[in-house]
Amino acid sequence: MTAWRHAKITLPFVALALPTAAQAAGLDGTALSPLWALPFAGLLLSVALLPLLAPRFWHRFDAAVAAGWALAFLLPCALLLGAPLAGATLVHALVAEYLPFTLLLAALYTVAGGIHLRGSWRGTPGANTALLGMGALLASVMGTTGAAMLLIRPLLAANEHRRHRAHVVVCFIFVVANIGGALTPLGDPPLFLGFLQGVRFFWTLEHLLAPMGLCVGVLLAGFYLLDRHLLAREGVAAPAGPPHAFGLDGAANLVLLAAVIGLVLMSGIWRPGVVFDLAGTAVPLPALLRDAGLLGVIALSLALTPAAVHTANRFGWAPMREVAALFAGIFITIAPVIAMLQAGPGGPFASVVAAVTRPDGQPDALAYFWATGLLSAFLDNAPTYLVFFHTAGGDAARLMGEGAATLAAISAGAVFMGAVSYIGNAPNLMVKAIAESRGVAMPGFFAYVGWSAATLLPLFAVVGWVWFR
Repeated sequence: MTAWRHAKITLPFVALALPTAAQAAGLDGTALSPLWALPFAGLLLSVALLPLLAPRFWHRFDAAVAAGWALAFLLPCALLLGAPLAGATLVHALVAEYLPFTLLLAALYTVAGGIHLRGSWRGTPGANTALLGMGALLASVMGTTGAAMLLIRPLLAANEHRRHRAHVVVCFIFVVANIGGALTPLGDPPLFLGFLQGVRFFWTLEHLLAPMGLCVGVLLAGFYLLDRHLLAREGVAAPAGPPHAFGLDGAANLVLLAAVIGLVLMSGIWRPGVVFDLAGTAVPLPALLRDAGLLGVIALSLALTPAAVHTANRFGWAPMREVAALFAGIFITIAPVIAMLQAGPGGPFASVVAAVTRPDGQPDALAYFWATGLLSAFLDNAPTYLVFFHTAGGDAARLMGEGAATLAAISAGAVFMGAVSYIGNAPNLMVKAIAESRGVAMPGFFAYVGWSAATLLPLFAVVGWVWFR
């Protein structure tokens, strides 16, 4: 039994088709040119610009664009550095990072899509503020995407009688679709990537509760005052008659949500010592069981959820398909970037490392906060988190200890500042699209950035000064 517990098992059918660790060393960041980062940069720019410049092309060919940038790295890698190295890099990106990441998102998306809140309430300042606060709490439990998809439609229905509604949706994006997800790896994709790198499940709860509480508290207080002022200006009466009674359909998905939380916790706590070797990539038994369990949760949710619930929620796979396609390309093309960052001050990205390092050689937590945050605002916060996590050394144990301020700054920057633009976090555009389909005149891209810059950046300046300077 002892030999089994510490075994390293190579799956034979994979070994026939793909290189093993003995055949291929990892990417050597010190030997790479910065040009190897071009596919990653090209993919992120495509994600940021094509939905704005060529939306019809993007929505039709987004998967092809992601695949093209992935091949722009893999083919030169195979030709110049060897097919075994390219194959091992591909397997590691997909098995160790992409599949766990995508399966968790898919499980949370499916479970949230199977829960429908019935009933209505008056869209008063107090009721709206209470719902935003509830969404902030739910975001760290069922993910920013799950909480946003669960609550945005009831919020819009409650405010149908209002003339001014855009501010309600904008604050919803700030609080529910972004900042509220800062407390657990379930909350926001960047934090789950940190969990996969070895960050403890409750580490972010311990270190980000205070800054998250400040941000959410200030935003909710400001929203209440603004909403009360606008309602008084409108002079619009609430609909006559009592509100419809509340109810919940798809209750089985609450049990499945608990199962998702349990599976993620199990994979971070249980250490049986059993590791499978998949073409040079170590796959611990708990991670394998977690991912299999998440697949089971998805299947059970689809089987147990009544069709009427999916119809009421307008549940569909298009958003999840887009995320899955894009992150396959991101996790592949980011591999050489991470290798070069891990090379440190002597590597090709020495200038990046220097920009977030103090003269005494210690990491500058405040610089990490703003660098991670501002890039997260206009790229995507998950790969941005991963880039700066590895810029800071990539050692989770050290970062949770002596580097705690740096890791907290990276985590807060990625999660909080994903709210600064529509493309900073996946739920932002989803919420915008749903609101516009209900007749809400949402601000355009640059107008929204103006709203967020005026509202959020001063608040984040306080967060940086208090916790990361």
